[in-house]
Amino acid sequence: MNFIEKFFSKYPQEKIIKWFKQICLAEAISWFFLFTAMTWIRVDPVGVIPIVYISTVGSIHGLFFTLYLLFLPSVRKIYSWDDEDSVFALISAFFPFATIWIDKKLARFDRE
Repeated sequence: MNFIEKFFSKYPQEKIIKWFKQICLAEAISWFFLFTAMTWIRVDPVGVIPIVYISTVGSIHGLFFTLYLLFLPSVRKIYSWDDEDSVFALISAFFPFATIWIDKKLARFDRE
């Protein structure tokens, strides 16, 4: 994990926080599009367009999911999260729209 912190140390904290908040939102939005793609593929399983749509949306969601996981160690250091907060932020990536909650409630300096 040292190489991730070393990579992000080039950037100011404000920029990392801004990127993390954008990634949280993008990851949640990509969950929505992934659900629409899964629904569409169930309705029309032999169509070419639903297959292309779910492949594209799935790849985009995977990108945002990976970016979210890559940013977690740096954001943990910035916000001084303890182990419980870090594990909660990690697990929230696996639940739909939970990254929005992380952005709004956990990723703050003034929380109690």
